[in-house]
Amino acid sequence: MNHPILTTDRLLLRQFFITDAKDVKELAGHRDIAYNTLLIPHPYEQGFAERWITERQLDFQKGLAVTFAIVIREAREFCGAIGLGINRHHSNAELGYWVGVPHWNHGYCSEAAGVVLNYAFTVLELNRVWAHHFTRNPASGRVLQKIGMTHEGCLRKHIFKWGEYLDVEQYGILRPEWIAGHAEDGRV
Repeated sequence: MNHPILTTDRLLLRQFFITDAKDVKELAGHRDIAYNTLLIPHPYEQGFAERWITERQLDFQKGLAVTFAIVIREAREFCGAIGLGINRHHSNAELGYWVGVPHWNHGYCSEAAGVVLNYAFTVLELNRVWAHHFTRNPASGRVLQKIGMTHEGCLRKHIFKWGEYLDVEQYGILRPEWIAGHAEDGRV
């Protein structure tokens, strides 16, 4: 099975290659990225990017996930990652993403998330996509709101990271809700 390629007006979403490891380490290695995500470490150790990319490729081959490198089309510049952790039994997926600090506040994450959500519902035909973010990172919540997700609640002190318990905001969207919101634009 070939890894999908998704495009928007400004972005190309493609599979990761080992040659992306240097850029992944540079952008994901920033402390602010680790601070706002669950699984990205800091410091970002040598070899971690290569292992992460290899694991994403294996997860895709097994049908467990699809992860995209976010590339700014005009500049041909890598700026982040976005993906779906897929649970076929329950017909749902968790949406996860990060964008490098130099690329914050340009709308890249919302743009990428919208096209990935479209892929989840039209190609994978999932029933539900969900996501969460740390309460201390409201910008991530705005991304989820922009793509039509509904705030489903706060999981209080749900995650223990770097010596503190963190609240987590939970969002979700169902396929019928997404279809109702996109039927008029011809994407359904």
